[in-house]
Amino acid sequence: MSRPQDEMAEEGEEVFRNLTEVKKSQIVMPCHANHRQELSVGQLLKWMDSTACLSAERHAGCPCVTASVDDIHFEHTIGVGQVVNIKAKVNRAFNTSMEVGIVVNCEDLFSDSHWRVCQAFATFVTQRTTGGKVQLRPLVPRTQEEQVEHSLAAERRRMRLVHADIMKDLLTNRAFQQVEVQEAEKAVPAERTQVESVELVLPPHANHQVNTFGGQIMAWMENVATIAASRLCNAHPTLRSIDMFHFRGPSQVGDRLVLKAIVNNAFKNSMEVGVCAEAYQGEEPLRHINSAFMIFEVCDRDGKPCTLPKIQPEPLEGRRRYQEAIARKKIRLDRKYIISCKQTEVPLSVPWDLSNQVYLSYNNVSALKMLAARNNWVLNSEKNKVSLYTLEQKQVLSFKIEFEADVPAERAFMVLSDLSKRVEWDPNYERCELIHRVDDDDFLYRVVTPSICQGGVSSSPSVNQGGMVQDFILLASRRPPCDSGDPYVIALRSVTLPTHPPTEGYNRGEVLCAGFSIMEVSNTVSKVRKCATSNKLFAQCVCSLLNYHW
Repeated sequence: MSRPQDEMAEEGEEVFRNLTEVKKSQIVMPCHANHRQELSVGQLLKWMDSTACLSAERHAGCPCVTASVDDIHFEHTIGVGQVVNIKAKVNRAFNTSMEVGIVVNCEDLFSDSHWRVCQAFATFVTQRTTGGKVQLRPLVPRTQEEQVEHSLAAERRRMRLVHADIMKDLLTNRAFQQVEVQEAEKAVPAERTQVESVELVLPPHANHQVNTFGGQIMAWMENVATIAASRLCNAHPTLRSIDMFHFRGPSQVGDRLVLKAIVNNAFKNSMEVGVCAEAYQGEEPLRHINSAFMIFEVCDRDGKPCTLPKIQPEPLEGRRRYQEAIARKKIRLDRKYIISCKQTEVPLSVPWDLSNQVYLSYNNVSALKMLAARNNWVLNSEKNKVSLYTLEQKQVLSFKIEFEADVPAERAFMVLSDLSKRVEWDPNYERCELIHRVDDDDFLYRVVTPSICQGGVSSSPSVNQGGMVQDFILLASRRPPCDSGDPYVIALRSVTLPTHPPTEGYNRGEVLCAGFSIMEVSNTVSKVRKCATSNKLFAQCVCSLLNYHW
């Protein structure tokens, strides 16, 4: 395997070291490994948490504690004798919290090969000995990569805040309420997989503020979850992914931590294990510290996932966990389908529903921000202080139009973000219908436009549809600045809706990424960037049309 290269890195870009960047390198010793001579995930989580905490404290200048860790997917395992290289740096500081990006790579010293193991985003909060919160100073991004991550951190924060609401909405869906437990002759009773273990928090488990390390709690949780998974299949499981860790309360030296785990559901080749951590001292009641959901597989000698036995859930609470596991699996698949794959691999149109709305919005906004931030645009033409740039990548062609307008940035944002009124000033919009108002910042529209190319742009290009008009089903996501220096963003992408299939007389068009980025130049002047990405046929027609008008 070759050395990992950052997708955003460009040749010739000045090398800059982020002041918050912290690196840790560890040789995996037998004491760090499991029975398969592979690095224990619990140990890896401890190393990741401590590295990220040092990065957060470097920016904050005071002690910090882990508030949450986003979903983690482990792409590869790490063997004894190999080197773990962990890099953490602060992506963005909000008022009293900050996002730290963590990248884990593995290095084989004998073959000089490197590969990515996982990536994670952790949220840290400051902590004073006197209590209260510390107001963090803003982080100024210096490189193109840092500018993109700084911008996307705000969108990831938005996803974290609505994470619980997504699950509630999905579970109220009748389709999930009516899920029946599949009876099987050899189903394993869920209670057989139940695990409970107690740990005493000692000084080595805590930081200098005597708070238990978040990574230590995660490692203990991973331990009991692995035992529960082993009891289902009577084999040694491999942890593939972890849903978001969210620390709901602190833990200190002297606490007794009660860790509980149980298999919630078993699918064909994977299982979900629910695990929680509670703390107490003396005779006080249990305090809920953390909950997580871990996905395990059991692999054969060739590394292929084995078929797992069915699970027989307990009545009431067991059945609730069984149904919730199905809902979480759908969310994971949506997330993987929409967010994890590269932008060039994402279909032009993705089915929209409430359960994947937050991920589609994230992909919508992040794709536009990443496109606008690229530094390898080629100037195609310039006229009347309006510049047209193009960017060609594989089967995708993008264009960017850049100009300054004598309009305040906020006013430009309000005008451009209201697609229903765009027909009043844009001749390329014949009609615009608001289908659904998702929330204050996300909307679904049906837009009718003239056909740009002879034969149209169709999902069925083999059919010549002449001069028919086009219609688009668009998700519009608008974002005001989170902080000074941030742009106003209006992102558009095609989606599919069962209520609005392609109709006769209209050529259904698709666009992968389009929208506006608006920066404030002064109180009365704004800099507007319009970007769009689509297949080469559509984009070439747009560029030809623009050049013709110029």
